[in-house]
Amino acid sequence: MTAHAPQHATQDDDETGETVDTETTRARPADGERMRRWRMVLGADSAESTGCTLTGQDVAMDGALDALYGGGGKKPGGRGGGGRSAGLGASAPSVARWLGDIRRYFPSSVVQVMQRDAIDRLGLSALLLEPEMLEAVEADVHLVGTLLSLNKAMPETTKETARAVVRKVVDDLEKRLESRTRATLTGALDRSARISRPRHRDIDWDRTIRANLKNYLTIPGADGEEATGTVVPERLIGYGRASQSVKKDVILCIDQSGSMAASVVYASVFGAVLASMRTLATRLVVFDTAVVDLTDQLDDPVDVLFGTQLGGGTDINRALAYCQSKITRPADTVVVLISDLYEGGIRDEMLKRVAAMKASGVQFVTLLALSDEGAPAYDHEHAAALGALGAPAFACTPDLFPDIMAAAIEKRPLPIPDKEVQP
Repeated sequence: MTAHAPQHATQDDDETGETVDTETTRARPADGERMRRWRMVLGADSAESTGCTLTGQDVAMDGALDALYGGGGKKPGGRGGGGRSAGLGASAPSVARWLGDIRRYFPSSVVQVMQRDAIDRLGLSALLLEPEMLEAVEADVHLVGTLLSLNKAMPETTKETARAVVRKVVDDLEKRLESRTRATLTGALDRSARISRPRHRDIDWDRTIRANLKNYLTIPGADGEEATGTVVPERLIGYGRASQSVKKDVILCIDQSGSMAASVVYASVFGAVLASMRTLATRLVVFDTAVVDLTDQLDDPVDVLFGTQLGGGTDINRALAYCQSKITRPADTVVVLISDLYEGGIRDEMLKRVAAMKASGVQFVTLLALSDEGAPAYDHEHAAALGALGAPAFACTPDLFPDIMAAAIEKRPLPIPDKEVQP
């Protein structure tokens, strides 16, 4: 096999008449930036191998990274290979300065990742119980989950600040999710309320034609013309007009184990939105090994969130037994179970309850996660068992949730991402 000859650099004359290697000249800035980035990723121990010396703001950025990922950190092959430990310690003032630094030097999305890493890697959860710490952090769904897990240990001096942080995140989520959820579900509710003697503008022509195909008539053509056909609509099907009466019952059954923190936050916000719609009767139930009904707090999702207690075991069967006891109109009820399905209760009883609810006419939806975090960890055996009962389990993003609910309300096939859950 013949080796390729090296490509020749393009040469030009500069103003002094000397030949300049323009290809090499153009490559130098890119190479320098590449080495700078590798130096930032790999840490101070890589200074000699990269041949890059940091200056100016880069020094401060590197210090912020080193405080979190240096020494005893976990990054393979990069920061964390030396004998030093990470440098934030347990000092509130030093953490506050570090939080200020990362917000100054990095974009918000990176700040949120670094905050989560600091809490997980360096055990800084306790510092979030101090009001000055909460005022310094970048608030997001994951921070809310951490605060909720610390709720019972939170001193009174911190609770108001914590509620303010949670309130900000919840308000931002409501602004993002409410209008589309309302519009999507209002349309689904109107379409699901079919009437048999609709006005002309309310006729659902697609369903009307399908319902009357048996009434197809062939009309002979006149004067040798081809015959034509028509459907005689003996039965008209129409969209129901919006009314103030309750059309559907929705039960959100939420696993509050620690791994479901983000899902709990989103589900609480959606629960408040659904509860504000007069045509829906919404119930919100959270569970671990115990079951708590938070329906009376649905007017404020912050109250709902502080009514949860993240962590502990899981008893899905007990939670579904409670939800089943609250169903009075099975054909008009949608039950949404949000859980990773790691069942600590009686598995066979859980599956029997799901089968019984579906047999009675309940629309049963299983969400392995309600978040933007990507593919969740879940019990594959239980997910497969639910799928065999006609209740496929899948992860759902907040943006897709209104479409899932609309399909359940209209009793259409659910728009499952990637068609199916991978076993």
